[in-house]
Amino acid sequence: MKKTLALLLALAMVAALFAPSAFADGKKTFVMGIDPEYPPFSYLGDDGNYTGFDVEVCKAVCDYLGWDFKVFGVNWDEKLVQLDSFECDCVWSGMTILDSMKEAGYVISEPYYDNTQVLVVKKADGFTKSADLKGKIVAVQLGTSGETLLNGDLAELAESFDSVLTCDSFLKCFTELQGGAVDAVFVDMPVAASYVAKHDDLAIIDENLGAEQYGIAFRAGDAELCKAVDEAVQALVENGTYAEIAAKPAYADIVNNLLFLNAETEAAA
Repeated sequence: MKKTLALLLALAMVAALFAPSAFADGKKTFVMGIDPEYPPFSYLGDDGNYTGFDVEVCKAVCDYLGWDFKVFGVNWDEKLVQLDSFECDCVWSGMTILDSMKEAGYVISEPYYDNTQVLVVKKADGFTKSADLKGKIVAVQLGTSGETLLNGDLAELAESFDSVLTCDSFLKCFTELQGGAVDAVFVDMPVAASYVAKHDDLAIIDENLGAEQYGIAFRAGDAELCKAVDEAVQALVENGTYAEIAAKPAYADIVNNLLFLNAETEAAA
């Protein structure tokens, strides 16, 4: 594993030598890597453009810094490979902060969101706790912290299931649930809340099965870029732009867990 990470970092450094300058036209183009199916943080809007809380904040950061803004949809299971290959400048899309990423050399922003993992089930099935899913099939997205938990800290729970089905997007996980191929989806709370709000036949089991925080991931050596983005986000918090974005109805399910807003509220009190 260490040899693989070292090779990836070496390839990234070589790629940087031959990559076209992000300032070729005198203005930086910042490419945001997102999960294209991760509402309410990042998703394709009705107008055919990517939107979501993370996308709106990143766009505001680029406007503040005078950068051009682009969005790149990553394959979530390959997100760090694509980041190291310079397909994007960061991964900013409900990205869980992991010690293993820091140990591998990635630069991580300040945390901005408190998240938990939950199980989504069909109301008609009557499941009310995780123990009810013993002998059942549960879906989880590849490359997510949920998958990591089921293979690690929550391995005992995972072993109680009949099996765990991995899908390459949350949308496919939910499709499998509604189609009857699985009995539950193990997913981030904000995604669960966003999806369940639009599907009356589904429910969230009232158990928080894993606490974590979201941040923005940058390549090794991009500490200055990370610092610039962190400082711009704080400027948006201070000038009220961040709160204006968070106040939109689409983000009602996540606003209480946004760390920067909570910090501002506590400071004012």
